[in-house]
Amino acid sequence: MANPISAPGPSTSPTISFARLITTCISARLLVDIGVQMFNPFLPIIAAGLNTNVVVMGRLVGLRTGVGMLAPLFGLLASRVGYQPVLRGALLAMSAGMFIIGSSSGVPQATVGIVLLGLSLAGFVPTLQAYLSLNLPYAQLARGLGMLEYSWALTGIVGLSSMGLLIAATSWRAPFFILGTGLFIMFFVFQTLPASRDAPPPAPAFLTQGSKQNFLARVIGFFHIQNNAISTYGTIFAAATSYYAAMQFMIIHGAWFVDQYGFDAAQLGYVALLFGCFDLTASVSVSLFTDRFGKRRSVLLGTTGALLGYLLIPWLNVAALPAVVSAALARGFFEFGLVSNFSLLSVQSPNQRAKIMTLSATVSLGAATIAAFLTPTLYPRIGITGIAIIATVFTIVSLVVLILCVRENPLQEHAD
Repeated sequence: MANPISAPGPSTSPTISFARLITTCISARLLVDIGVQMFNPFLPIIAAGLNTNVVVMGRLVGLRTGVGMLAPLFGLLASRVGYQPVLRGALLAMSAGMFIIGSSSGVPQATVGIVLLGLSLAGFVPTLQAYLSLNLPYAQLARGLGMLEYSWALTGIVGLSSMGLLIAATSWRAPFFILGTGLFIMFFVFQTLPASRDAPPPAPAFLTQGSKQNFLARVIGFFHIQNNAISTYGTIFAAATSYYAAMQFMIIHGAWFVDQYGFDAAQLGYVALLFGCFDLTASVSVSLFTDRFGKRRSVLLGTTGALLGYLLIPWLNVAALPAVVSAALARGFFEFGLVSNFSLLSVQSPNQRAKIMTLSATVSLGAATIAAFLTPTLYPRIGITGIAIIATVFTIVSLVVLILCVRENPLQEHAD
């Protein structure tokens, strides 16, 4: 029997079962993740449909990532007006973006849709993580957030292959229209969820002095963390450095396997399927074990495992199978640490949860953007061994910060 969960905080809401809350959030997140990842394998097909080339289309995807760095603004908005309006607005914006791209005949019109996708991603993913953490008991926090990340793995295992079959049977436009319709339906479904919001933290003293705030004071105020600031920023920084290390391989692994082992498109598809299985295993492990094992210890375990994977890559890069397995191991442990980090971060300063989650997303997106620009340039010069060395250094930095600066917040404001 599902346990009813009541939304804590100043806004009281009807109870909702764990199963219904998680199922609704995963369903919406799956549609969003398919929309995000769909551009990677089908970029040439979408580019041809828009009468452009892969280079231009890649820049449009980069534009989407850049727009996503506005996430903290949506975190502030969610703290003021509540989570539900921001989540529903993001779903509606993404739905509109999908329909615009699917009906576009060229780059100018598609750019409007791409910008809408970037804005909706900034407003939806970190806000959904914060919303879910607010509505779950502390003892079920990692379980719930880990289950939410099933969507990312299922996208690689099921979603993209389905979209490929759909494109082959119809056209490149069909997935956009179907995803747009599903997201529009979710806009109404989310209206039935508890309308929760964070309890506002006390204003910092330097912002309450005087009747007016200058721009600099507002900026400083935004970055002010009321409680547990060192640990909070340590958690954000550790996630970003770990993300940079992993993003290098996400970007370059296709070129690596093609250059060294002559993989064709089908074999790269099998690699994506394998990676998706490792992602799913990591997310399931978080949902099953992290609450009991400890959130901080789980992040340390995942980061350490990823470090060992990066160290193995140069040694196992002697044949296709061991090379793929070494990359999959590093990715699986990284995913375990990343998903565990969500639950760890969400309890660092509970009264500023939305701002903190979106700020972390922005910093990690910044790291991903840098990796996207640098790695393709570095890879021809230093090879996969050089990339593995860089990943090792960044992961060691992440571990040092986790050990020295980060603690697991003992507050259990969501306890049963």
